[in-house]
Amino acid sequence: MDWQTQIDAEFERAEQARARKNEGQARVCARRAAGVAVREYLTRSGIRPPSTSAYDLLNLVKEDAELSPSLKQIADHLTLRVTEEFKLPVDADLIAEARIFCKDLLK
Repeated sequence: MDWQTQIDAEFERAEQARARKNEGQARVCARRAAGVAVREYLTRSGIRPPSTSAYDLLNLVKEDAELSPSLKQIADHLTLRVTEEFKLPVDADLIAEARIFCKDLLK
């Protein structure tokens, strides 16, 4: 499966999870979609991705000097820990943000 198909599949799963009111699963799928985009971005840059973990790759790319501040902020949101109530500590739609992240990172 190519990277674009993987990203599309993760976003489809994210939307389905949200429709079932499972926001935690929706966040996981959005994060995985962004992780696929980071792997492709690193590969295009001639860098072998050091991990298959979306969380690890997003943390890695946050340190990339080439990345815009807005993409770094989205990567930060995608790696935030939830509160004890399983809510994000910021008001963010991670599916929408991950879509922007994937599109802008790979343009």
